[in-house]
Amino acid sequence: MSKKTILAVAIATLAFGQLAKAQTNIQVFYDFGKDRKHVTTTVEGFYNDNWGNTFFFIDHDFNNRVDQKIISPNGTYMEIARCLNFWQNVPVLNGFSLQVEYNGGIYNKYAINSAFLAGIDYFVHSKDFKNTFNFKVLYKHIVGVHSQVPMQFTFVWGLQDLFGAKGLRFSGFADFWWQDHDLYYDHKGDILGASSKIVFLSEPQLWYNVGQWFGVNNLNIGGEVELAFDFGSAKGFWARPCAGIKWVF
Repeated sequence: MSKKTILAVAIATLAFGQLAKAQTNIQVFYDFGKDRKHVTTTVEGFYNDNWGNTFFFIDHDFNNRVDQKIISPNGTYMEIARCLNFWQNVPVLNGFSLQVEYNGGIYNKYAINSAFLAGIDYFVHSKDFKNTFNFKVLYKHIVGVHSQVPMQFTFVWGLQDLFGAKGLRFSGFADFWWQDHDLYYDHKGDILGASSKIVFLSEPQLWYNVGQWFGVNNLNIGGEVELAFDFGSAKGFWARPCAGIKWVF
């Protein structure tokens, strides 16, 4: 599972980072997907510095069942991304950052192949920075996976105080990338041809800062929906709703 990619990369540009404090949070979800029905925890961090910012998250899926009882995690996945921006004072260019990223993990004892990405991030925002949008164009190399179009396009958004409701946040990401399937080989084992397919993954989240009403601003309740097409071993389109809580440290 990928949150991929980057859920809070949503605010991963230097311009926003200058106004936002470094943040670490933990999210606990129950996944209602018919092929899931388990708890997932996510530890997520965003940190700004003079050269740009760093974002990471680590998922643990608690889905190791013995006699129909879940006894431990059986999957883990991580992403870490670094945005570089040395030109924040240059008009026109200050919305662009260079990005490098790594992701990989294991799910139900099956490897999620390591992937290395590099490219450009472009950031736009409202005057008060409550509404943000990132568009990323990335070269993507998945170890052991052939792709005729080794690219990924990522859209990330964050809308704070949605509909004027203080503490209501709508955020998420959408990834599009290509992977080859139906590979054809010659007698030497070289690839003669392949069919490319687009893989889609999006995880819109809605959070409400319920803790503001009793002096604990750290506490949020909400959830997400994982929308996917041909992602992992699940073919076709899937929608997996999740409900959860988030604690911001």
